[in-house]
Amino acid sequence: MSEITDVDSLRRAMDENSEQPEGPARNARAEHLLLEAERLDVPLAVIEALGHQLKVYNYSSEKGKMFVPFARLLRMWDERPEDFDAYETHSLHWVFKWMSAGMLDQPHIPLASVEKWLGEMERRYRLAGHSERAVRRAEFSVASHVGDMPRAERSYAAWLAADRDAMADCHACELHGQGWWQAHNGRDAEALELWRPVLEGEFSCAHEPHSVLASSLLPLLRLGRADQARAHHLRGFRLVRPMESMRGAYADHLEFCALSGNEARALELLAERPAYFTDEGHPRSELDFLSVVTLLMDRLTELGLGGSRVPGPAGRTWTAAELAPHTRERALALAARFDERNGTGYVGERARARMALRPLVDRLPLGVRPSGASPVRAPGRPVRPVAPGAGTPVAAGTAESSGDSALPALPALLVEARRTSDTLRPHAVEAWAAVARAAREAEAAGDDDVLEPRDRAEVADHEAMALGPGATGLFERAAELYAEAGDPGEALAARARAAYVHALAGRVDEALAAVAGPHEEILALYAAGGTGLLQTASVLMARARILTRRVHAAGEALEDALLEEAVTAVRAVLALVEGRTGEDVRLAARAAEAQAMLGELAGHAGDVETAAELSARAAEAFVAAGLPWFAVEYEARLAQLAHHLGDVDGAERALRAALEHGGPYLEPVGRAQLHLQLAEVTGGLGRVAEAADHALEAAHWADEAGEGPALGAWARHQLGGFLLRRGRWAEAAEVLESVLPDVTAGTHGEGAVVQTLWWLGDCLGELGEHRAAAERRLQAAEVARHWPEQQDHATLAHLAASSLEQAGLADEAERAYARAGELWRTVGDAPGLVRSLRARAWLVLRGEAGPDGARALMAEALGECEAALDAAPDEGARAHLTAELGDTHRQFADLLVRAEDAGATDDGGEALFEEAVTALDRAIAAFAALGPDALGDRSRAELTAARLEAGLGRPADAAARARAVLAAHKNAPEEDEAARALRDGAEHLLDTVTEEEREPVED
Repeated sequence: MSEITDVDSLRRAMDENSEQPEGPARNARAEHLLLEAERLDVPLAVIEALGHQLKVYNYSSEKGKMFVPFARLLRMWDERPEDFDAYETHSLHWVFKWMSAGMLDQPHIPLASVEKWLGEMERRYRLAGHSERAVRRAEFSVASHVGDMPRAERSYAAWLAADRDAMADCHACELHGQGWWQAHNGRDAEALELWRPVLEGEFSCAHEPHSVLASSLLPLLRLGRADQARAHHLRGFRLVRPMESMRGAYADHLEFCALSGNEARALELLAERPAYFTDEGHPRSELDFLSVVTLLMDRLTELGLGGSRVPGPAGRTWTAAELAPHTRERALALAARFDERNGTGYVGERARARMALRPLVDRLPLGVRPSGASPVRAPGRPVRPVAPGAGTPVAAGTAESSGDSALPALPALLVEARRTSDTLRPHAVEAWAAVARAAREAEAAGDDDVLEPRDRAEVADHEAMALGPGATGLFERAAELYAEAGDPGEALAARARAAYVHALAGRVDEALAAVAGPHEEILALYAAGGTGLLQTASVLMARARILTRRVHAAGEALEDALLEEAVTAVRAVLALVEGRTGEDVRLAARAAEAQAMLGELAGHAGDVETAAELSARAAEAFVAAGLPWFAVEYEARLAQLAHHLGDVDGAERALRAALEHGGPYLEPVGRAQLHLQLAEVTGGLGRVAEAADHALEAAHWADEAGEGPALGAWARHQLGGFLLRRGRWAEAAEVLESVLPDVTAGTHGEGAVVQTLWWLGDCLGELGEHRAAAERRLQAAEVARHWPEQQDHATLAHLAASSLEQAGLADEAERAYARAGELWRTVGDAPGLVRSLRARAWLVLRGEAGPDGARALMAEALGECEAALDAAPDEGARAHLTAELGDTHRQFADLLVRAEDAGATDDGGEALFEEAVTALDRAIAAFAALGPDALGDRSRAELTAARLEAGLGRPADAAARARAVLAAHKNAPEEDEAARALRDGAEHLLDTVTEEEREPVED
């Protein structure tokens, strides 16, 4: 902490404190600086220190402390206004507005005092010659706060009608207030139109667009503009998060999450700000916060999560059901204090209305990583849609059945189960499970033999289908029951299915041995007329599946004989059923599956085109049979084959068809995979906005499937990259930061880790967070340091150096550029090496080594560039290096001029200017060699040289150069802004030197 010895050191200390994060520590420092200012015994120093104290209080949770320093400032003004300079006079009147709002936000200050202060503000503004615009806005705030709507409308109109002057709030803050009033009165579209210039960056200030982004969230949701609402939340919360003073805006983001199906994220945000439960310096934002917490806790309780632990006030653990009444009581008590002060019930009404808000959308995916610790829709609790037609029959056999016994419902359940299985409807397995439950209930009630052997066989058969690899015994039991029911063909089919289970478990030889008997027996039985086409096709298909599994298992050791045997088995299925399916969708499905299997085997044989054709034919056959959900697997496979063949459009069509045909029957993980593939395809086609939408959907469905850390992380990684490509830096940064813990080398590969950090560094750099950008780029470089190929390592090291330089860390940046230069030299990248040397030269110029060290580095850059140019392997490389050479000469000239500015010579800079002109001539020659493509660079160098010639007292030479620039761009179109700027610069210089030539020379 530097010692305060005079006003200048005090000002430096206050500037340093202003850069510190908001909060009690900064406030305490401001209080200490006031004591230091008083010791200086300089009135202006005390005035400035009081103003600084006011500012840090205003931008903190201790706004209530503002009144004491302001009262002292006002007394000093009234006693000795001459002690205030122009800036402090302006500041004193400016913070009148803070006092007005501050009093309104403190319920212990009587409304009469607020009104009196409003009158005092109006009087003093009038005396100082200020417009009443700020006064009328303050009056509007009072009226709208107490619920006096007629007065609020009058003062709102007067506010807008008054002239803007130096005391008016900034455009951004005014537009926020005006838009708030429109949204408050149900005019959401008008509010958003008013906010548009702030949202688009035309106007900004210390609290904007932070507040506007937060205020826009619910209006956007109410208007159905969910994508914008999501974007504003991600962008806005990033701005609000580090600002302690923005509890009200923070509450808006919590509210948005609670009303958009993002209760889990709301809890995460709540956990970040435990102090907001106890900060009492700004009661109005405290009321906002407590009201929204109550809304959130009620929402969790409504979802059945009232017993879940949630963040709350320190000192004990809280559940949602416990925290809700606590925050409600505190909020309503605080609202009552405001209403008692105001003499109305308006604040309490608004608080109750806010607590009672209902969700505006069921679920709005945000793209950010959800916390695995959240009790809300945690991984492993997928939300699946209900199949059409499946609800009523299944429910009939449960405890909620309206009958006194389950027995009357059983026949209906059997009919429904057979309908779903005979027509291959989704959830047939569940329908048979309902039959089993109803039968058990009936048997438990004393009813015997409620199911026939055939019924029991089908129950066992479908229960086995649900079990997968562990179902061998159940299939065998089903076979016994089918035989008992007099259906030997179906018994053989069940035994064949049991054999296939062995193959699923990797026991292919065992499976082949087990299916051999049923295969021989079914062919004989079918030939004798003892069974039907369907049962025979089932056995043949089971054998074909097993043989296909054997082809898969063979891998690189696949022999032609194995492949041919599998193909023959599949063709046997087709030969049996093709042309004989009739209306039976089960036989149609066998034919379609056989086509798909032939495609799969063609792929193993290396015939990708045939594989794609047969997969497409299979998908079409399933759709034609009215079984589109079975087409999904083969359309997904077709997409992969089409991509392999370079048919990107075909891949996209197949993926879209898979999503359409899967409909509500797709499991979340399958839906996630399809959306992720579509994201990659559309992103590759340059349709980045659409790709981002698919990546967002993929992340959401991966979370629902409990695959957030793996598949979901990859989707978020991709989403961050697409948002980056769209220039949506803040959203991309939020997504990438959230996914960093899940993107790991073990699961996703080191390349994904590096790319995530790289993208994040780019986002942070665009957002002006250069120190954080450097940190991320250095992390990425550390991972890439071990890679055999070092190009990425060198690039990241260079980018990190650039971030360090932009963060003002010159020494660290110079070392990083030196490291990058070593890496560029190692990989043989001369342009990279040259750029690193130039960057170091500029840093050194401002450091201890000074102009001499800078010149040496720039000379080294020239030498490296010239050597690389001599060894250039082709014309492309030569052109690239020639451009770098021209730019290096131009920068050398700039550096020489800057060195003169730093006082490097005693001759007024003439020698350095001469050397700079020579360097510029070399740059001009290099750019000229590149032809029209480098005309702009050449002209800029020429114009700079012209200015130096003029400064050296050579107007004729300067004029000649200026005319050359004009001639080079005389035919450039008007819309070419760069050419127009060069012409303007040349004309101005020409006018200047021509005028100098005309001036008489005095003796």
